[in-house]
Amino acid sequence: MPVTTIDGREVHVDAEGFLTDPSEWDEGLGKTLAAAIGIDLSDEHWKVIRFLREDFATQGETATTRRVQTVGGFPTKQQFELFPKKPAKKMAYVAGLPKPRGCV
Repeated sequence: MPVTTIDGREVHVDAEGFLTDPSEWDEGLGKTLAAAIGIDLSDEHWKVIRFLREDFATQGETATTRRVQTVGGFPTKQQFELFPKKPAKKMAYVAGLPKPRGCV
C-alpha cells in the first residue's frame, strides 16, 4: 500500500487516497482531509463521521448512504447537503475509512 504524508505524518492510502488503516485517523486528520475537499466541518458533519466510524468498528465495512440513513438516522438529503455530490465517498474519505462498496 502506498504511504503519503498528510498533516505532517505518514499514513497508508489506496490508489484513490482513502486511508487503508482506519487506526491512523484522528479528528485532526479528519479536519485536514475535509479541508482538502473543500468542506468546513460543523457539528452535523461530526455526527455523521462519528456514526460512520462507530458503524465501521462493529460492521467491518463502510456504511453506504442507505445505511447512514436507515441506521444512522441521517436523511439522504442531509448527507448531500453536508457532503455535496458524492456523499458516500466524501464521508468515508473524511472519516478515514475505505470507500463504501458499490461506489464508483
